[in-house]
Amino acid sequence: MASTRASGLLLHPTSLPGRFGIGDLGPEASRWVDFLAAAGQKLWQVLPLGPTGYGDSPYQSFSAFAGNPYLVSPERLLADGLLEPADLAGVPAFPADRVDYGPVIEWKLAILAKAHARFSAGAAPGLRGEFDGFCQAQAGWLEDFALYMALKESHGGATWTSWEKELIARAPGALATARERLAGAVDSQRFRQFLFFRQWNAVRTRARAAGVRIIGDLPIFVAHDSADVWAHPELFQLDPRGAPAVMAGVPPDYFAKTGQLWGNPLYRWDVMARDGYAWWIERLRATFEVVDIARLDHFRGFEAYWEIPGGQSTAEKGRWVKGPGAAFFEGVRGALGALPIIAEDLGFVTPEVLALRDRFGLPGMKILQFAFEKGALHPFLPHNFPTNCVVYTGTHDNDTTRGWYAGAPEPQRHFARSYLGCTGDDFTWELIRAGLGSVADTFIAPLQDILDLGPEARMNLPGRPGGNWGWRFRSEQLTDAERARLLDLTETYGR
Repeated sequence: MASTRASGLLLHPTSLPGRFGIGDLGPEASRWVDFLAAAGQKLWQVLPLGPTGYGDSPYQSFSAFAGNPYLVSPERLLADGLLEPADLAGVPAFPADRVDYGPVIEWKLAILAKAHARFSAGAAPGLRGEFDGFCQAQAGWLEDFALYMALKESHGGATWTSWEKELIARAPGALATARERLAGAVDSQRFRQFLFFRQWNAVRTRARAAGVRIIGDLPIFVAHDSADVWAHPELFQLDPRGAPAVMAGVPPDYFAKTGQLWGNPLYRWDVMARDGYAWWIERLRATFEVVDIARLDHFRGFEAYWEIPGGQSTAEKGRWVKGPGAAFFEGVRGALGALPIIAEDLGFVTPEVLALRDRFGLPGMKILQFAFEKGALHPFLPHNFPTNCVVYTGTHDNDTTRGWYAGAPEPQRHFARSYLGCTGDDFTWELIRAGLGSVADTFIAPLQDILDLGPEARMNLPGRPGGNWGWRFRSEQLTDAERARLLDLTETYGR
């Protein structure tokens, strides 16, 4: 991260407005970039951009390399000649302020199938060379992913451990037969990825031209139900059936009383070390082709991670196991150079974790909503910040600031009012002011806080199995008043 002061907003593309049931990479994404620039913001932070699976969580993706096809803009497909106006004439009456994932996915996949059929029949011939070039350049991950998704589809969505033994074991003959049998479905998966990255690159180009850098989100672990684990089982701790022998998560903390059982398989770091962390280096290389800065989720897991035995239903029982530590970051730096990474260093953080972060000069995170729990020495209070950090009012895992303030214990509310020198009548913006005015190099606020929304706009409640990731804003909510207020404070504090 550069040392210059900057600020930005956190908004996942699924939360953008529009009539197609889910935010996408079309005109509303361009308008959003324009709003950021007009409000003086230099950063746009998103959640992971991969294809979502169980629970619609962007942190449980079918691939660490692929993009989410549900973000593809139908309007852009129409402009490219891949759809006809009639295809968009009967759009269902989707909710405007929430993603209803089931119906949205069904409709979006039908639209993508029409686009692929037209392309295969010769529509948009000018894209053929671009598509072929994309497939060739991304073959290292794309071929496994496309076959995996085609196989998953042909098995009714079942996870790969329930497929035929030859496919689980990736026997060459079985894979060749599957590629031939599912050739059309495999090509459709390649095409969806081509569309996603083509549209995302257009959005990123517009952001770059507007002086807005994009902060991506890189989960440390990958989903078990993913092309990554199926294609590279030797890199993960699996049992003889292919299921996770041990699982990732975190012990009880301020997010969840019984901890968080993520269920992801854990890496075989010893195996990864033998080839210089080649898989990770390719993953990071691909990430920085898509975003400018990456928030490395669960950074503490590189120093030590919570290992939960297979079969547990909560994260309460487990043990801390040493991660790859400095050797990993030395290997990455040797291959790719110094990278613009934000270390997500929340939760149970030890001196060893902080030492690893500081050894590589990585900025950590400070959450203002957590700052008022333990008095004046709390590290999340602005007067205790180092400059090399990123301060947030809250993250996607927090309640909105309005919701937090309404539900916080009165002693915390009193301390917050005293610290900020306010009455609490406009608390959300007082917290935004404190973050913008701090010495932290970078300040980020979720859009929900700029709009001063309540708990109904919360993006995720950790540990809740469903009902997350659905919030969307309406275009009329982004008014000139919010833009002007944010611009004024941003300029006042030199960001």
